[in-house]
Amino acid sequence: MSPHAPGTPSTTEAAAQWHLLQREGALSPADQQRFMDWLVASPLHLREYLAMARVAAELGDAVRTLPADAEVDAFIAGHRDGDNVVSLGRARIAAAQTRRPRQRTWLPRMAVAAALLLSVAAGLHFATPPPRMYAAPHGETRVFALDDGTVLHLNAESEASVAFGLFRRQVALTRGQASFVVAPGLRPFTVQAAGLQVRDIGTTFDVSLQRDQARFGVTEGRIHVIDDGGAGRLLADLHAGQAARIGHGDRRVSISREDPDVLTAWWQRRIVFRDEPLREIADRFNRMNRVRLHVDDSVAGALRLTGNLKANDLASLRAFLDEHPTLTTTTGNGEIRVRSRHAPVSGTY
Repeated sequence: MSPHAPGTPSTTEAAAQWHLLQREGALSPADQQRFMDWLVASPLHLREYLAMARVAAELGDAVRTLPADAEVDAFIAGHRDGDNVVSLGRARIAAAQTRRPRQRTWLPRMAVAAALLLSVAAGLHFATPPPRMYAAPHGETRVFALDDGTVLHLNAESEASVAFGLFRRQVALTRGQASFVVAPGLRPFTVQAAGLQVRDIGTTFDVSLQRDQARFGVTEGRIHVIDDGGAGRLLADLHAGQAARIGHGDRRVSISREDPDVLTAWWQRRIVFRDEPLREIADRFNRMNRVRLHVDDSVAGALRLTGNLKANDLASLRAFLDEHPTLTTTTGNGEIRVRSRHAPVSGTY
């Protein structure tokens, strides 16, 4: 990361962020490697980081030796009352030094460090705003640019909430399907979906919530899929061109090779399915069309099909289904009904 590139933090800011993340224990192994890469990239990085650590250590020592007197109490109270941190702190420290200079020779340096720490603390308090909600309606996809530069693609009938704080970038996919083109940054980027967590390791990936399972696919980079309800157990380590299907109930994992273009075909409003059950295919078409595809029996619903169709091309969809020797279709009342040729109608699946 170049500290002088547009949109990136200065070396001092980057050093402060890395130090805070280290103090909080907020670095994954991949983030730790990024930190080491940043640290050795330039002697300036190392100097700034050591300076940041030294200031923090000196501030800690100063705080431990603080006398319990009225001036210090006033100094602390002043920072709690919402006044300007730097100007108020300096004013009260100056007054304290004027009265007892021999006992306050450490205060100017501490004032700067304390003001910095209090500014950071105030930032921490307000750094995590309420989550922002993003949604795509029936029949339409949406693309959003998030505050950090990440691009969020939402499929039709999908919803996600996004919460960015000082140490974290967190997304919760509550329904549907989303793709993420993750912007690089010091803060870890995670996605929660169906009790699972995706940890990004510099990548573009897709998450789809289906009836019985969640599917995670990587088009670029790498992700870890963690079981949030299983003590953080790693379920899948996926690289570009891989996908994992994980059962909602049993957490059974199935990993396969996937063409990256297939994973993001829905961005161009195409539905590509590879050996998938018809009931799942119907759900995907129904997100995009007012004419709905109903599957009338379990045998047809479980039938696995492969195809590549435009999401709103229902005529081609019906022709595709009619060509299958075991299926029959009927239309009417704003819907297409499909069932096995020799199965009785027993409901929708």
